[in-house]
Amino acid sequence: MFKEAVYHRPKNNYAYAYDEKTIHIRLRTKKEDVDAVQIVHGDPYNWADGHWQTEQKPMRKSGSDELFDYWFATLEPPFRRLRYSFLLQDGEEQTVFTEKGFYDEVPLDDTAYHFCFPFLNSIDVFQAPEWVKDTVWYQIFPERFANGDSSLDPEGTLPWGSTEPTPTNFFGGDFQGVINHLDHLEKLGINGIYFTPVFKAHSNHKYDTIDYMEIDPQFGDKETFRKLVKECHKRGIRVMLDAVFNHSGYYFEPFQDVLKNGIDSEYADWFHLREDKVVTDPVPNYDAFAYVSSMPKLNTENPEVKNYLLKVARYWIEEFDIDGWRLDVANEVDHAFWREFRQTVKEAKADAYILGEIWHDSMPWLQGDQFDAVMNYPFTNAVIDFFAKKNISLEQFKNQLSHVQHMYPVSVNEVAFNLLDSHDTPRVLTYADGDKRAAKLMYLFQLSYEGTPCIYYGDEIGMTGGEDPGCRKCMVWEEEKQDQELFSFIQKLISLRKSEPAFGNHGRFSFADYGEQVLAYEKKSDEQSLLFLINLTSDSVSIEDASLSRIVGGDQNSTVEGKKATLSPSGYLILEKK
Repeated sequence: MFKEAVYHRPKNNYAYAYDEKTIHIRLRTKKEDVDAVQIVHGDPYNWADGHWQTEQKPMRKSGSDELFDYWFATLEPPFRRLRYSFLLQDGEEQTVFTEKGFYDEVPLDDTAYHFCFPFLNSIDVFQAPEWVKDTVWYQIFPERFANGDSSLDPEGTLPWGSTEPTPTNFFGGDFQGVINHLDHLEKLGINGIYFTPVFKAHSNHKYDTIDYMEIDPQFGDKETFRKLVKECHKRGIRVMLDAVFNHSGYYFEPFQDVLKNGIDSEYADWFHLREDKVVTDPVPNYDAFAYVSSMPKLNTENPEVKNYLLKVARYWIEEFDIDGWRLDVANEVDHAFWREFRQTVKEAKADAYILGEIWHDSMPWLQGDQFDAVMNYPFTNAVIDFFAKKNISLEQFKNQLSHVQHMYPVSVNEVAFNLLDSHDTPRVLTYADGDKRAAKLMYLFQLSYEGTPCIYYGDEIGMTGGEDPGCRKCMVWEEEKQDQELFSFIQKLISLRKSEPAFGNHGRFSFADYGEQVLAYEKKSDEQSLLFLINLTSDSVSIEDASLSRIVGGDQNSTVEGKKATLSPSGYLILEKK
C-alpha cells in the first residue's frame, strides 16, 4: 500500500458541512491501490470503560483521476461534533490513517490521534442561492446582440453585421434590442442572462469603465435598464451584471486627475503608482490589467476606493433589482475586499449570485465568505479538448473531469458556472472546426452535467467566430440564416433539464463503463436514474443492459430493443434505468 499517496485534511474540499446536519468527508489514495475504505468516527466526548466509542461506515469510491482514487462518505453526527480516521484495506493488508499518521489498529485511548471536525456551526455552511441550481444562463455581449434604438448609436456606427468585428468598431447594440428579443430567449428555455459590462465606458467591450454609477448612453438610460430587468423578471429570467473592480478605464475621472497631477492628485492612492509622474507609453509605470495602460489597477485596500465600489455593488441591486454580479479578473483583487463585498451584496439581496472570473483552482475564494461560484474553465477545457479538438482520450477526459469534480465541495459544484465558450474564447462550432455533431454532443454533456450551464449568444443558431474579436460578431436575426435544427436541439435539452428529475442539477453525476467506444455516465436523483450513452466512433455500437427501461432522448437513428441499445455513428441515447 502506497501510504505516501494517502491524503486528507479536515477542511475545504475534503471535510465540510453540506447542510446544517450533514458533513461530507473525502479521502485520496493512490489509483487502484486500495480496495475498500471505512471511516471510523464518533463523538469526541462519547467514552465508556476508558475507551472512545466509535462506529464504522463504508466510503464509496466517488471517482478517479490520472493518479488518485477519491473516497466519499456522508455523516450526520447527532451532536454536530466529530472525530474520525480511515481504515484502508487492500487484500489482506490494512492500515488506519489518522491525523498523527498510520497505525495497525484504531487508537481508542485518545481522540487526539484522530481528525477533528470541532462543531458544525450553521453559519459556516456554504450557502449559494438555491435558484441558481435550476438556471440556464445566456451570455449577452450588449454591443452585438441587437440594435433596438438607432438614435443611441455612437458616432461611426456600422450597419448591423455589415463587416467583421474589430477591437474598435461599433454596431449599435442596446437594451431595447434585448427587450425586443426576450421572446427568443424564453422560447429557448433560458432563465438567466449574464451581461458583459453595461456601465459608461470608452470601448465597445466596456471593460474600461468611466463611471460605475451610469449606464453607457449607447445602451440606453437607467429607465430603459429598469424596464429590461422588469421584463426579464416577468418571464422568470434572472439578470446578472459584470463588475470590473480590478481596474478602471483610462477616462475614469479619478485616473484623469492622476494623469494631470501625478503623486499630488487626491486620487493618487486610488491606484498603484510607482513614480511621481504617470507614464502610459510604451509600458505603464503603474499597475494595470496585464500591461494595458488604459486599464489602471484599482487599489481596493484604499478605504475610499473600497467604499465607492461597495456602494456600486449595493446600488444596482437595491435600485434595479439585479440578481447577481459576475466579477472580472477576480483573482487579482484582495480577499479582504471580496469578504466585505459579499457582506454588502447579501445584505442588499440575500439570494444574489456572486460569480468570480477565475480560470484556475479557486478553493481560496469558495469557502462561503467570498464567492458563490467561479467560471468553471477547467470543465470547459476538458470538454473542448475531448469533443472538439479530439486531442485527449476517453480515459484522459474522465480523469480530468473527475479531478475537477473533486477540486471543490459538492455544494460548490452544484452552482459552478459551466460554459463552453464566451466573449474571451473562440465559439463552440469554431473549436469543433464546423463539426455540428461534435458541437451537439458538447451541449448534451454540458446541459446534463452538474452545475449551472451558460450558452453564449448566437451559439444556439450556429454562429461561428475565432478568438476575440472574432467571437464578438453581431447576432444573426434573419431566420433563414439561423440553424433552426440546432436551436431545436438545444431547446429540447433545456426542456429535459427541467422535466426529468435526474437530468439537471438534482442528479448526482458519475462516470459508467461500457467500453472505450462509448462515453457513458449516470445521473441519479431520489426519484430517477438516467444513463447517458455517447458513441465516440464512426460505426454503430451496441450494448446490453437489463436495467434499461425508457428512452428519454436520443438521435433518430439510435434505438433500444429489449436489453439491447444500439448507438448510431456519433449517436447518443438518454435512457431511464429501472
